[in-house]
Amino acid sequence: MKLDALATPPASSLSGRFFLVSYLPTYAAVCYLLVLLWSGAPAKPPSFSLAWRTAEKLSVGALLLILFTVALVALILHPLQLPLVRVLEGYWPRWLTPLVRYGHARQAARLGRHRRAATLPPGEPPGPAQLQRAGVATTELRTRFPDRPELLRPTALGNVLASMEERAGTAYGWDTTVVWPRLYPLLGENVRAIVDDRRTLLDISCRLTVTAAVSAAASAALLAATGWWLLLALVPLALARVAYHAAVRAAISYGESVRVAFDLHRFDLYPALRLDPPANLAEERSVNRELATFWRQGRDFGLPYVRPAETEERPAVP
Repeated sequence: MKLDALATPPASSLSGRFFLVSYLPTYAAVCYLLVLLWSGAPAKPPSFSLAWRTAEKLSVGALLLILFTVALVALILHPLQLPLVRVLEGYWPRWLTPLVRYGHARQAARLGRHRRAATLPPGEPPGPAQLQRAGVATTELRTRFPDRPELLRPTALGNVLASMEERAGTAYGWDTTVVWPRLYPLLGENVRAIVDDRRTLLDISCRLTVTAAVSAAASAALLAATGWWLLLALVPLALARVAYHAAVRAAISYGESVRVAFDLHRFDLYPALRLDPPANLAEERSVNRELATFWRQGRDFGLPYVRPAETEERPAVP
């Protein structure tokens, strides 16, 4: 996702964001793996009574050491949140090309099904049920898939975020990924709170997805020689799947809030840039395309700056 430059909560809320996004998932994963170790894995089948007795014997110093270690690991991993989201979007290394192709094929098939559902059959007038199905499918297309084929990603999350980046400011001539870092600081308090909350939910879901998947792999390694106890690894794996679906839903909500931010606050850019607001939609699109090109490529087109009005007379020079 390319809208991360300024799309994070202000510094005053970073502590709460760090606790929710980084610390809690890390703490849950560490506790789960420690319980398996304390229960006897991997040397023998787990005994949860043994794990409980081991936990009871922990000193205050040992507990503080565990909490400190979890906080340190969470702090180290916190800057990796953006690369983590991009992995879930489908930005994978070249050696995973076969997996990328498989993901593209699956997403293209889903896209085709939605397009067929959104197309009304010719001939007889459609009934209410057909209209409703077509309307739902059209909404799914707009929120879950980009229009341009080259933007199709191999994952559902990647396509939802690609759809947001493609559409949020397009109706007004903006390049969303170029304009968003400049628009975000100008958002009103209410809109920014909604954008930040939905972005935080997206990051929490993404972090839970990856943390649970890593926990599943680690627990499978610990329980590989314990027989049926290996099925315990399915618990974090199921949590990873649920968290991923939650991340997709959170991305849809986040995309909606970004589109609303463009709708309500795009005109705040012009006075901030000392430009006259456009007179109509056609002029707005023309000016916005020129500005986006200037920011993206540095190509000057002669910006018509407006001098701010002077509200106070300058004092006379003695």
